[in-house]
Amino acid sequence: MNTNKLNINTLVDEAKFTPFHWGVLIWCLMIIIFDGYDLVIYGVVLPILMQEWALTTVQAGLLASTALFGMMFGAMSFGTLSDKLGRKKTIMICITIFSGFTFLGAFATTPTEFGTLRFLAGLGIGGVMPNVVALMTEYAPKRIRSTLVAIMFSGYAIGGMASALLGAWLVPTYGWKIMFYLASIPLFTLPLIWKFLPESLMFLTKKGETEQTRAIVQKIAPEQEMTAETTFVLNEATVGDDAPLRALFQQGRMFSTLMFWAAFFMCLLMVYALGSWLPKLMIQAGYSLGASLMFLFALNIGGMIGAIGGGVLADKFHLKPVLTTMFTVGAIALILLGFNSPQAVLYTLIAVAGAATIGSQILLYTFVAQFYPTAVRSTGMGWASGIGRIGAIVGPVLTGALLTFELPHQMNFLVIAIPGVLAAIAIFLVNLKASVDGQTHVQHSIQTPSLERKVTQ
Repeated sequence: MNTNKLNINTLVDEAKFTPFHWGVLIWCLMIIIFDGYDLVIYGVVLPILMQEWALTTVQAGLLASTALFGMMFGAMSFGTLSDKLGRKKTIMICITIFSGFTFLGAFATTPTEFGTLRFLAGLGIGGVMPNVVALMTEYAPKRIRSTLVAIMFSGYAIGGMASALLGAWLVPTYGWKIMFYLASIPLFTLPLIWKFLPESLMFLTKKGETEQTRAIVQKIAPEQEMTAETTFVLNEATVGDDAPLRALFQQGRMFSTLMFWAAFFMCLLMVYALGSWLPKLMIQAGYSLGASLMFLFALNIGGMIGAIGGGVLADKFHLKPVLTTMFTVGAIALILLGFNSPQAVLYTLIAVAGAATIGSQILLYTFVAQFYPTAVRSTGMGWASGIGRIGAIVGPVLTGALLTFELPHQMNFLVIAIPGVLAAIAIFLVNLKASVDGQTHVQHSIQTPSLERKVTQ
């Protein structure tokens, strides 16, 4: 029997950037902005909560870690769930969780209640991340894939800055609870997300949802000819990938999976160590509080520039050499921060450090998303992110302990730079032959590489 087969992976890879792609990018960006707002909200209200509930610095730190613990478990569990349930449904579940429990935080009357609600909100914050990245990755044309994911992920910084600006504007007048009331806004967008955010095309194809797949293909490639007999196929073998967690260690992926976990751990350790302690480190070096806070701003600006710039470079070359270089250069910048430099050089070094930590974190998600096949993509990102969250929890604690030794200023930054070197080594050791891209030439010899060709069997 003769049937027409259309290769979905190749269609997406070679597609032109259409209004449909704009829609996916904007909705995913908006979801990440909401996610970033809910994550940063604690830092905005922390000074007031410490005063209102008479919290010590240790208690305040433990409250901060509750959301990070939630993010760790959320990334692991919801990343795996979406490979079975679908990206869209899982994203909506996560939005409901992080928005709903953040809103309920306004009604907490004790630190214990507040910490419990932050943990539950963290489940959704951590869970939505790998799924949105997976969805954007699966729809982005290959030539601009890394750039689009990096642009989308910059929504975290936008959400964080929005949280800070709204806090400065509203909290003095309306109190800290207003920030948590505003966190309910994403709940009202759920009907729109359900209507306009598409399900993963790869997921629909794998599940045999032919009509939904056909409708999306017409939006991605209106010029594509299809008939009633057209069937849709993927160019990735999914044999053995029906158990997503086990599949991370099969088909030659075990070593690279462990290297990704190591890189995520080291990268997030640096991100949260610097985010929590950079102002304190610079104050100890003799700078004023105002200047130290500006250094933190420069760190985040560098992160945005690094993510988008790194994404553009990765689309020209590859994520592996770009990330290896960024981690290496970032480690050098951190070491140089320990020495006295002119202010312009200092801001530049901090921005480079931001690019190598915050920016590289975003690009790591992109690399993992492109490494694993569709069937295990969210699981791969979820577990890498979850392991990374352990680094996020450990980073501020280790840095705080480091400061108790009262080491020379140069030694503090040297120690923080070590994880950057280890992350560079881990990424350098990732085996591209085990990735989806590394198998493309083999798969293309089996399946149709052209969008226009009709395969007859």
